[in-house]
Amino acid sequence: MLLRRRLLAPLHGVASAAERGFTSVEQRIDAAALRRLARLRTDGHRAGFVELVVFGLKQAWACLFGALMLAAILASRLWYPDDAPLARNDALTLVAVAIQVLMLVTRLETVRELRVVLTFHVVGTVMELFKTDVGSWAYAADGVLRIGAVPLFSGFMYAAVGSYLVRVMRIFDLRFDRYPRRWVTALLAAAIYANFFTHHWVADARWVLVAAVLVVFGRSAMHFRVLHRVRRMPVVVAFVLVATFIWLAENLATRAGAWLYPAQADGWHPVSVQKLAAWFLLMIISVVLVTWVHPPRAPDAPWRAATSRVPRALVEARGTRDAAVSAAASSGGGDDHGDHGAEQHEQDPPDDERRRPAPAGPGVDRRPSRR
Repeated sequence: MLLRRRLLAPLHGVASAAERGFTSVEQRIDAAALRRLARLRTDGHRAGFVELVVFGLKQAWACLFGALMLAAILASRLWYPDDAPLARNDALTLVAVAIQVLMLVTRLETVRELRVVLTFHVVGTVMELFKTDVGSWAYAADGVLRIGAVPLFSGFMYAAVGSYLVRVMRIFDLRFDRYPRRWVTALLAAAIYANFFTHHWVADARWVLVAAVLVVFGRSAMHFRVLHRVRRMPVVVAFVLVATFIWLAENLATRAGAWLYPAQADGWHPVSVQKLAAWFLLMIISVVLVTWVHPPRAPDAPWRAATSRVPRALVEARGTRDAAVSAAASSGGGDDHGDHGAEQHEQDPPDDERRRPAPAGPGVDRRPSRR
């Protein structure tokens, strides 16, 4: 009963998949997964394991575009012929375009998300043009689908970061406490972006900017839903974790020869751990771009508004559970009846809690959701 209590008891205020912005394909996947999860009978330890597996699957789904791009880069390294009429970099560009089109056509990605992805593509390509010109890294000099020394597929790698962020916001139904004012985050992001260019001529301010990030975002916390239980994590910790995974992907991409740093020209070796600071700062630029399209919201108000909109699969599962509990109670199962009362109390908070207004915080969008 513990897993059922964890899956079904925190349903108060759960929004449906459609309300959370899922595409039609994702809504069908979500409904099938919920039906499967509602049938599970396991103990508390296994409940935690199930939640961990679901967390990993959701993260993989959010990373879909980036994972497919990385797979294409690795496959081209292993199997693409060196004497092919189409240059390897051009092939990667065409694959990236095909992935983007397929995700849109098959409704794995929304048009709104595509706009964010294109913005990342432009921002990333501008940085690539400058960085390759000053020799920070280099690509193979082949192919025609390029701007100067930059093959066009490189912009899709930045777009993959944008794709992940916009997808993870809706897949995990992210909410934020004490999110800083967006004009402050915009100024910080602009300073970070400028430093990527200016540090070639003046002092590198990256560590000052890292400290500024800790000050601006240090009090902010992120609330995310794995199944229907809300978890909490400091936003800065989330930035570090995502930056670490990008650094790991960068090691795989450079190992496959997608691009090389000057120190790797005479033989590949892992990218310096110091690059984590650069990816950490890039995360701030990425998050700021996303929040201007998807304003950060507080954890309470939108969820309370969706109290009666519980996914159908879980409504059916809850009805089955209640029927079983009632049958056990009528046959003398006093313990089960007691458990049912505890679960009902956990599901239905007191009236004063339902009427309690959502806490105010700077930088958090309080407008009614239009989804």
